[in-house]
Amino acid sequence: MSNTEFYTDQDSLTNPGAFAGLYNDLPTSPAELRDVVSRLIIHVAWATRYGISQGFPLVRDTLPVADRLKLSQTLMVGSLVAERTADKLSLGTCRDYALVLCSMLRHRSIPARVRCGFATYFTGGPYEDHWICEYWSADAARWIRADAQLDQLHRDQLAIEFDCGDLPNDTFLLSWQAWRLARSGLVAPAAFGHGDAKGLWFLRVNVYRDLLALTNQCISAWDTWRNSTVLSKVLNRAACTAVDELVEVIEAFEDGSNKIAALKAIASKSQVPPWHS
Repeated sequence: MSNTEFYTDQDSLTNPGAFAGLYNDLPTSPAELRDVVSRLIIHVAWATRYGISQGFPLVRDTLPVADRLKLSQTLMVGSLVAERTADKLSLGTCRDYALVLCSMLRHRSIPARVRCGFATYFTGGPYEDHWICEYWSADAARWIRADAQLDQLHRDQLAIEFDCGDLPNDTFLLSWQAWRLARSGLVAPAAFGHGDAKGLWFLRVNVYRDLLALTNQCISAWDTWRNSTVLSKVLNRAACTAVDELVEVIEAFEDGSNKIAALKAIASKSQVPPWHS
């Protein structure tokens, strides 16, 4: 199986299951599918901007796509392309948008995968922890990155003018690219993170989360980074070298030198983060 073919089949998280019929009337182009997903979910961090009351429970747990579609139908039965008011949209995080878009693309036999990295277009920091979806364009012969979270409200409030369905290279860094940039000294490690969680230790978290996502494990024990111990946030030379070597493997996979089997082998040994050991 080629690296591209691996991302054509649904996995346990992207499989729409009994709700696959909801995809029948969806548009065919990736750009249009991105727009559909952007109007199905509200990011919990933006909930109040959509009129959701502050006392409303904001659940951050990532849902399998089948459960997300079930929730969508619970809120409002009918086509996914139908216009929905804010109270008919489910709440989630950036990874939920990416998973649903990935699911829709794969349903159209378009190779797609979820990626973990850092966006430059949010206001929380220069490089904000973020998840997006990328898909293979046979015409362009490249992977195209799309951010399904960026609906019209996001674009207006963040003054976004670039194509959200084909992110420019400087708007989103894959985790391995961010790690290499920080290690080079060109950007301070503290520029990368999520809220107050920043630095090389968080960069390592996202490199491993992206590794696992590349093997269709978009939910992992690395998601418990909020439970990191003080000791696990200290990266000695050996720990940094281990990530350096992993970054080289991922980069080789990106350019086609390594096959998916190489990533799977490393991923199988990378399931447990240091704060769990």
